[in-house]
Amino acid sequence: MNLTPYILPGRKARINRLLLVGETLVLLSAVVLLQARDKKSTESFGLGLTVTVPSPEAELVQAVQDVVADGIIQGSMEYNKDEYISGAEAVDSTPVFPKWSGPGRAFYKVRENALDPRNFKDGGDSGTLAVRYVVQPADEKSALLKIDAVFVDDFYHRVHSSNGSVESAEYAAIQDHLATMHLQKQKAVEEEQRQKQDLAARELERKHKEQQEELSLTQSSDETLQHYVERLRREAERTVKSPGAQLRSAPFRSASSIAQLGAGARVVILISTPYWYGVEADSGQQGWIHRSQLELLP
Repeated sequence: MNLTPYILPGRKARINRLLLVGETLVLLSAVVLLQARDKKSTESFGLGLTVTVPSPEAELVQAVQDVVADGIIQGSMEYNKDEYISGAEAVDSTPVFPKWSGPGRAFYKVRENALDPRNFKDGGDSGTLAVRYVVQPADEKSALLKIDAVFVDDFYHRVHSSNGSVESAEYAAIQDHLATMHLQKQKAVEEEQRQKQDLAARELERKHKEQQEELSLTQSSDETLQHYVERLRREAERTVKSPGAQLRSAPFRSASSIAQLGAGARVVILISTPYWYGVEADSGQQGWIHRSQLELLP
């Protein structure tokens, strides 16, 4: 007797579809694992970073020195921590790197007793984490920057290369410092221009004030001169008293009369004696009038 269970045609088709879906999921999982393995195997270590920086060498050196002195190693973190690595020190040299004998200047930042820092090949131990920065001249407006980071474990003293994360992050910090320096330089230029403008404005105001003072002095001088002339005129001119006076040919009452001057007529004194004035009338006639017959201008 055949004990094999009988499977209806519709139910058998559904089972076949489920088996097909399961096989597809298995294949996809295998592909993902292979891709992850290939990615890990193709990850580059120890290449460092070399870049031409569009800044003068002196500015780049200053930015690098600032980053070396900040005590932080970017682009990595210690085991069980989720922050950058702090506590690094700036040093003149380190046995982790051979002595630099190439062109340019080398700077170093070192963090000792780092515990299993991330992004280093086959780390997994405590040791020394070091970053080297080399600045080389390129031209007047740019310079060459080389950054390398390594981790040396304390037990085996093996060198573990970086995958480039530390170098890239440190370069980003250097770029931030350069941007800040450029901004400060721009502000300094703008401040210098503002000071020059203020100085020019003050100089213009000073000259304007001097011109106003000179104009005022000139006007004052003109007024003083006018007053002086007016004073002289008042001193030199007289009017004939009522009822009038004779303009005589000599300073004597018996002298002949040249003209009859009415009351209020103005004369200019030409000669002054204790009793007589030698005068000139408005008509241009000259003669003598006794002092008692003349008075000051009103």
